[in-house]
Order: sequence, then structure tokens, then C-alpha cells
Amino acid sequence: MTGHNSIIARATARVLATAFYIMLCCGGQLLFAEAQSAAPGKPNLVVILADDLGYTDLSCYGSKYYETPNIDRMAAEGMRFTDGYTAGPNCQPTRAALISGQYGPRTGVYTVGSIERFPWRTRTLRPVDNVEKLPLEKITLAQALKQAGYATGLFGKWHLGDDPQHHPGARGFDEAITSMGQHFNFKTNPPVSYPEGTYLADFLTDKAIDFIQRHAKEPFFLCLHHFAVHSPHEAKQNLIQRFEGKPPADGHNSPVYAAMIASVDESVGRVLATLQELGLDDKTLVIFTSDNGGVGGYERLGIAGGSITDNAPLRGGKGMLYEGGIRIPYIFRWPGKISAGKVCDVPIHSVDLYPTLLELAGAPAPKDYVLDGVSYARLLQTGSQADLSNRALFWHFPGYLGAGKGTWRTTPVGVVRQGDWKLLEFFEDGHLELYNLREDIGEEKNLASQFPEKVAEMHALLKKWREEIKAPMPTPHTPEAGAQARQPDTPPGRAQGRRQQVKRQAQPQETEE
Repeated sequence: MTGHNSIIARATARVLATAFYIMLCCGGQLLFAEAQSAAPGKPNLVVILADDLGYTDLSCYGSKYYETPNIDRMAAEGMRFTDGYTAGPNCQPTRAALISGQYGPRTGVYTVGSIERFPWRTRTLRPVDNVEKLPLEKITLAQALKQAGYATGLFGKWHLGDDPQHHPGARGFDEAITSMGQHFNFKTNPPVSYPEGTYLADFLTDKAIDFIQRHAKEPFFLCLHHFAVHSPHEAKQNLIQRFEGKPPADGHNSPVYAAMIASVDESVGRVLATLQELGLDDKTLVIFTSDNGGVGGYERLGIAGGSITDNAPLRGGKGMLYEGGIRIPYIFRWPGKISAGKVCDVPIHSVDLYPTLLELAGAPAPKDYVLDGVSYARLLQTGSQADLSNRALFWHFPGYLGAGKGTWRTTPVGVVRQGDWKLLEFFEDGHLELYNLREDIGEEKNLASQFPEKVAEMHALLKKWREEIKAPMPTPHTPEAGAQARQPDTPPGRAQGRRQQVKRQAQPQETEE
């Protein structure tokens, strides 16, 4: 009997031990599940990119003529950067840097199209050949985020290759519809039908909102890349009428251009409203920016540019490495994560977006892949400037961008900004220009002769960077009399007037770039 009881006791002990083990395991699983459900999810990421929108083309950046209430609300509810920069003075280099996280010397994308677009043979340097499609070995931001579990979509201007291999649908985007060249009667890739009279900005916004609605229950990365406000300058009639008769202000005076900006602003408002309706406001970071400076500010510099706007107080405009060509609006909104009404003067650059979004998404950087930028995620959320203070930003433009009547927006040039100082090195004759942007945002006073030590310091920094990144330089060339570009030498911008009903075949590449 005693032996029998002993057996029962041992069996009972084993049962109890097993039950306790199961309870611990189940309890652990429950605790883990609770911890997972309580942990904050990955934020949705929305990048709204305007095309050719200048630094002062928004009310919140100083315009007294253009009206942008929705973008202004973004700034009021988030953080507005005063010193946001693009990677290049025109479209393609900026788009390549944003999506690849790399400077131009790594991607080979320096400008738009071939070097033959402008008559470089009349000059003393042969430009570096330009890469017109983002190389396939580059790991895109979309690919990195998709690997981290994001649904990815791009609607609008891509401009980094539209063939099947280079189309965004093959570069990490689950869904992608591209379009550029026209605002009415536009073409898309892949082809999509739409009602006659549809405005491209509205079409792209419809697609973006549909994407948000279908992916509301999972993390998504959405690129809404408008073709507006790029030429041809075409707008909806009802918006043009809103600005007719309005007094010009500070070089802003075109009702058509103002109406184009208003359409982009409407788009932003619709996206924000959709996020609010779906309860995604506090789960979504929305970014608004532009790909280069506005088409304006040329005439004051003796350039036949066909200005449609003005970037004053900045010098110059699109196609130039002065501030008017590369300093643009940058606005970040994420309720509950980014404090409202913040204005930040820390310089940020196109190459910084990739590492920033990876950090916010909790996604690892691609293995054995160079990212040239620095994450400003902590800056957005806490105001911390760690890793950003006094760092240098670089530009390398080894080509030419022409204008009208034989004038030039830029010749080959290298640029570095560090702190308040900015140095430009023009490669044709080697002359250097130094500006203190804190005291002279308009770059009117070249201080190179007054601060030779600062020039030497900045120039050494620029040359060291070029050497490290293996930046190719333009080569000497004997000017050829009468040499002409293969494409017409037209001004970089054309005020189109009321072109909203003009039917032109969509062009993959505008001469105005």
C-alpha cells in the first residue's frame, strides 16, 4: 500500500510539474503577446514631392500671393525646416538621391538627360557623362522598407527610368503609376484610363488616397510625386480665376502658376483628411518637399531664364547651385511625435531621407550598401541635433545647364556647406566664392578675399570629399566655334498663360530641366 501511494505521489508530482510548466509557457506566451500588442507599430510614411516648387512658393515660407492653407497647416502642426536642401539643381539628381540614399558621384546621376542637351562644345570643359536611369544595383528606399514589411506605392513623376527594368514597379514599389510631361491629356505607365479633362494632380491624388484606404491596416510607404508645378504651366480654370486680379507680390504674379500651386495644396489637404478619417493621423509621418528651386530669379543675374516665379531673397533658381536652385521647403507632420509649430534651421539634405525613414520604421540598413546621409529621426522627435551639428553637405555638378540667348544657369561647379559657411568652386577657371549664409542668405557678398583661411579650410574639405567618393571631374576641351546643342537652346521656364486646354504629346524630358 505504501509502495502504491508512493507511485501515486510521484505521478501526481509529475502531473503538477507538467501543469506548472505548461502554465508558465502559456503565461509567457500571453505576456509576450500582450507586450507585442502594446508595442507601438511601424509608422506609415508618406512623401509628397512637388516638382519645381521654389523656396518662397508657399505662404508659410513667405509668399503673399500664392495660397497654401493645407500645407501651411502641415507646418503649423509639425516641423518646418528653413535650411532644407536638394541633392541637385534640377530633377533627376534629387530623385536619385532620395530613393538611393547616395550622392551623385555614386549613382552617376548629375542632371537631366544627355550632356548634349546644351552646347558644351562652346565651353572649355567636357562634362562628365550623365547616367539617365538609376543603376539597377542601387538598393532603393522602397526595397528596404518592403523588406521591413511595408506596403509600397508610388504615383506620379519617377524620372529614373520608365522601361520595365527601371520602372518603380520593378524597384521595390508594389504599386506604381508614373506620369509626367502634361497636366491635361497626360499619359501614364502603365496605361490607365481617366475621364476627359482630368487634371494630373487630381488623378495622382485619387490613386494615392485609394492606396491609403486599401492599406490602412498595415504599415505603408507612399510616394505622391506630383509633376506640378513644372512646365507646361497649365491649371484648372476655376483656380486660375481665383487669382486673376490679385495684386502681385515679391515677384509672384502668375494666376496660372498660383493655380497650379493651389492644386498641389488641395492634394495635400485631401491626403491629410483621408488619414484623419481612417484614424491614421497619429500613426503617419507626412513629408512635403520639392525636387529643386523654383524657375525664377534669373533676370537679376543677366540670365535669359523665362522666370515664372521668384525665389527672393535667395539668389538664382532652378539649374543653379546658388541657394535659389537647391534650398527648398521641407515640412514634417506626425501628430503626437513631432511637436507642433516647430521651425528648425539645421541643414538637411536629400541623402538624409533614406536613413531617417529606415530608423523611424525600425528597419535595418541594407547590408554592404553605402548610405551617404545621416538620420535626423531624433531631431524630428526630440529636437536633438546629435550627429547633425557642424557636419558638411556636398554637391558635385560636373556639367552645364544653359538658358536662353546664349546665357548659362550654371557651369561645372562643386559646393560644400558647413555651419553658416558655403563655398563654391567653379571648375572652368577655378575661382572660389565664399558666403556666410547666416548674414547673407542672398549670396551677394563674396567673402573669399576677406577670409582666405576659411576658404582654404572649406576647399580642402571639398577636395577631400571628392577624392574619397571618387567624383569624376570634367576634362579640358578646346571650344569649338559655332557648336550647337542637339536640342533647342530654350529658356529653363516658359510662362504658358492659360494653357489648360492645349493638347501636346507628353514629353519624357523637358528642355526646361
